[in-house]
Amino acid sequence: MAGRVTNKLSARFVATVTEPGRYGDGGNLHLAVSPTGARSWLLIFRHGGRQREMGLGPARDVPLAKARVLAAEARALLADGVDPLEHRRRVAEEADKAAQRVPTFGEAADALIEAMAPAWRNPKHRAQWRMTLGRARDGKGDLTGEGYCLGLADRPVDEITTADVLAELRPIWQAKPETAARIRGRIEAVLSAAKAEGHRTGENPALWRGHLDRLLPPRTKLSRGHHAALPYVDAPEFMRRLRLADGFAAKALEFTILTAARSGEVRGATWAEIDIDAKVWTVPAARMKGAREHRVPLSGAAMTVLETVRPYRRADDIVFRGAKLYAPLSDMSLSAVLRRMKASTITVHGFRSTFRDWAGDATAFARDVAEAALAHAIRDSVEAAYRRGDALEKRRELMDAWARFLGSGVPG
Repeated sequence: MAGRVTNKLSARFVATVTEPGRYGDGGNLHLAVSPTGARSWLLIFRHGGRQREMGLGPARDVPLAKARVLAAEARALLADGVDPLEHRRRVAEEADKAAQRVPTFGEAADALIEAMAPAWRNPKHRAQWRMTLGRARDGKGDLTGEGYCLGLADRPVDEITTADVLAELRPIWQAKPETAARIRGRIEAVLSAAKAEGHRTGENPALWRGHLDRLLPPRTKLSRGHHAALPYVDAPEFMRRLRLADGFAAKALEFTILTAARSGEVRGATWAEIDIDAKVWTVPAARMKGAREHRVPLSGAAMTVLETVRPYRRADDIVFRGAKLYAPLSDMSLSAVLRRMKASTITVHGFRSTFRDWAGDATAFARDVAEAALAHAIRDSVEAAYRRGDALEKRRELMDAWARFLGSGVPG
């Protein structure tokens, strides 16, 4: 074959020939023209003592130069004693097997998150799903190794059992009931999607009614917004102890208490949101629970916290840096500070209640000013229609009084 003349055909001939028949290019490569005028490539060869034919594709999709390359590759296989047709079949089977590979729980979770993301109004939902499903990523896209479902992340979805789901839920079922309920629902959603994709069969092991409700005790009932809180009379002593702690998480918790903000708002804070001169932190609507921009007046104590962490400012602009490079603190980092302080019976979110109780019981500030400080929506539509400002200066007086109380125990 090597001595035969090749490259007999031209690209123009291949594109214009209409007479039915087979036209050789050399090296056993032929252009086959059907009675209907369809043109395709054909390689004729002998293997195992018999003549065989292998199609190389239609001429409209495979130009002459590509057909020659394919023919040369097939001839190289023949030279090694390999049947090109059998080789192509094996390659196709391996590709099919790869396409049918069962994804891991983490991969299935990523796929579901990407599919659902366009329907989520707030970008933080994506981060919450990744964190709770064990797929949180740092600023470089690497997995942080944090989350509640790390035990499932690398397991093929068709191997996950009820026992696997229970192993993730039981440690937090009573301690963090609302979080546990959300995680169970998200695990169920991922496994349901995997079943719809054909990667699982049978009952969903994370199903609640008629399944896990028979295996897990009733959750502790917590109404939304009622988090374990520190009595405000104990807050100054707690703050004194907190200020003895080192680390960004401790500083973030102190800033959270001083601003009466939600921990997620603090953990995601960037220096671009801070107006040092005006002493105002502006949280964008995208990061607020109510999807409204919120301005936070910063007391002298809050500014001191910022000055403490400011020398560590990085290119990612995150105020309270996490352990991972270019990543904020995790949602568990502030709770970890409470555990180290032997105060695990209270919650980070509960300090908002501590602030609200203090403002209502120990000060003369108006109720609407305290509610505005917490970024609570005005439920009365008439009142909301007449409210034009955000009472920033009145709230500044309130937050200054709160800082003084936390520092000295003297009511505002």
